[in-house]
Amino acid sequence: MSFFSAVSELLHPAPPPSPPVQQVLDRVAEVVAPILKADPAFERHLAAPVEYALGYCDGLIAGLPGPVEISHHAFAADPLVHALFATADDISQMLGRSQAVRDYLADPACYASDHFYALFAARRHEKRQLGMSVQGDLVQTEVPQRVLYFADQTLVEPSCSLEQTLRKLHLRAIDSLLLSFHDHVEALRSEREGLRSDLSVERAHLTVLKGATAGPAYTVHTRHIDEIDTQLRRAAAALQPENLVNALAEFLHTPEASLNLTPVSISIDRMGVVSDTGNGSDVHTINFPELNARDRRHYLVMLARVDREEARAAVERVRDQQHRFMLI
Repeated sequence: MSFFSAVSELLHPAPPPSPPVQQVLDRVAEVVAPILKADPAFERHLAAPVEYALGYCDGLIAGLPGPVEISHHAFAADPLVHALFATADDISQMLGRSQAVRDYLADPACYASDHFYALFAARRHEKRQLGMSVQGDLVQTEVPQRVLYFADQTLVEPSCSLEQTLRKLHLRAIDSLLLSFHDHVEALRSEREGLRSDLSVERAHLTVLKGATAGPAYTVHTRHIDEIDTQLRRAAAALQPENLVNALAEFLHTPEASLNLTPVSISIDRMGVVSDTGNGSDVHTINFPELNARDRRHYLVMLARVDREEARAAVERVRDQQHRFMLI
């Protein structure tokens, strides 16, 4: 920063962050590392990147499809819901075993509406098998096929208000970004501690070499210690508050690298067999986005709408099953 720029900044200080930006700034110190606030320019350097990340998360949440009805009726009528579950009973099992759904139903506020909204997520898988193919009057057996199926179905942030679910998902998206950067900070710390340990071991070894010989081995080892020391200084510098703040600012300006939605389109029949041509009376094309976040695993995500009483019946049914199992 030039002298004139510094003077101008002193004479015309930046306006205070907006409440949403300030909320995330407070969350940064809590989630990433409290030491970041030791940088005097913490808020000034991060306000704009945080505002950019908030806008990105707004667009991300707005890009979620739905709400899509998740129910026994939808399993029979909606090709997408039919593809998401192997059987209609699997919908009941998901609802009944979901702790988020149980907590929601235990809250008297759930009676404000006869349905609720949530984020539905599931992992996409494919398996290969030999099956039967029918094309007109021609029937073929032992035909190589790809079968689409989903697992780990779950509901996140159920609420009787769609707007409330969206707000909570927005906060989760911001937290996902901050936790990704926290992982980066932890990796830096782990690297620093590893280098410290290596340096201690190498210096002890150098002491042994010095007592034995001052030849080439000692010189080579000294050079190696200098290299480790340089790496350690670099790792320690990266963990200084001002450098972490700068790195976080850059990270928040490119949130799509750590959190993004990828559109997916697949043509399948009612048995989940993938059709490369998309042709056939029983073939439907399903479209959905996949979320790529911290753990690098891809999840189909969409907004879901669930009947409260269907969910309550599912919870009671699963509780009865668990109780009977305990009595066996």
